[in-house]
Amino acid sequence: MSIGILYLMPVPLAENAEGQSYTLFHQELINQIDEYIVENEKTARRFLKQAGLKIPQSDLKIHDYGKHKREKIDYNRIFKSIMEGKDLGLMSEAGCPGVADPGADIVSEAHRRGIKVVPLVGPSSILLALMASGFNGQKFAFHGYLPIDKSERTKKIKDLEFQSQKEQQTQLFIETPFRNNSLFDDLIKNCKPKTRICVACNLTASEEWVLTLSVSEWKNQKIDLHKKPTIFLMYVQN
Repeated sequence: MSIGILYLMPVPLAENAEGQSYTLFHQELINQIDEYIVENEKTARRFLKQAGLKIPQSDLKIHDYGKHKREKIDYNRIFKSIMEGKDLGLMSEAGCPGVADPGADIVSEAHRRGIKVVPLVGPSSILLALMASGFNGQKFAFHGYLPIDKSERTKKIKDLEFQSQKEQQTQLFIETPFRNNSLFDDLIKNCKPKTRICVACNLTASEEWVLTLSVSEWKNQKIDLHKKPTIFLMYVQN
């Protein structure tokens, strides 16, 4: 008996961004698959509807690997159908599953079981921000969340700045949206005047904006990033 395929299906980053997020293959695939592993069932069902789902929602089988269920995942149960030859979809809450996303554990387990994994084209806030920054796209690192503690965060910012200059490496990181302004202030306070910072906010949304300036130039700007999905990038050019 052949084993099915695990399709990694990106989800839009913003409301009303489906036109920028889906391919024709997405529309074909979602009407062939009726079983999914998802981080957020509500988001996943909305994604499928927006992408052109024709299968009745009531016929879908959804496995939830949300925050409160990850430690209790029964891999034998969620992979039962795929091991019997049925294809399965994996969706994050937003963006690409497995990239800065707990879906990586699902993918890792699939590889251990000999399941073919197929990633689909779709929006990645990390890559979109890098593309739009004007920074080095051949050498970069994503660091996720920086420390919350002020002193630890200050040290981390300076370490990243040093590493960027030494390696000519673009540094990418994020913050919980309600702490964005605090992180931005710490960057401007602790980085050198010529260090360049890119702020990529609300990517793919109607209010999207991306701006790259030196720290000295940012000091003349007034921005409000509170509760807005944002990626920060740093680059020191020799």
